[in-house]
Amino acid sequence: MNTKKAKRIRLLGKVLFVVYILFLLYFLIFSDWYGRSGVMENYHYNMTPFREIKRFWEYREQLGFWAVINLFGNVLIFVPFGFFKPMASKSRSFFETIFDGFLLSLLVEVFQFVSKVGRFDVDDLILNTFGALAGYLIFVVSNAIRRMYGAKR
Repeated sequence: MNTKKAKRIRLLGKVLFVVYILFLLYFLIFSDWYGRSGVMENYHYNMTPFREIKRFWEYREQLGFWAVINLFGNVLIFVPFGFFKPMASKSRSFFETIFDGFLLSLLVEVFQFVSKVGRFDVDDLILNTFGALAGYLIFVVSNAIRRMYGAKR
């Protein structure tokens, strides 16, 4: 692939990454749809790893759709991060991408804890980081397919 095409792909990755980050911050911090309608008077948080994941899994029959939204939604919302981060950056490091995904998730959770908007949950850190990992793996596979296809031309 020539450098002009590579620069266009990287620029597209940067634009998509910025749009994704803006959407993510709005959705996780400010959106009323996700229960952010105000500051909670009785604030709850979870510092025990896998407690909420286990609870949602055990009561998935009773909770129905919301159990799926909580568990898989936390993973899916960070998949684009794992995909767009290496696409937008010159560094395509696995560890850097996963660490940055964890760090962004931690910043969101700390903001929720300090502002008492939303809920701090260590399980969200685990699920979000797993989502970044899944996105990175999708990027690696997509990039390999793109290179293979480009090499055949």
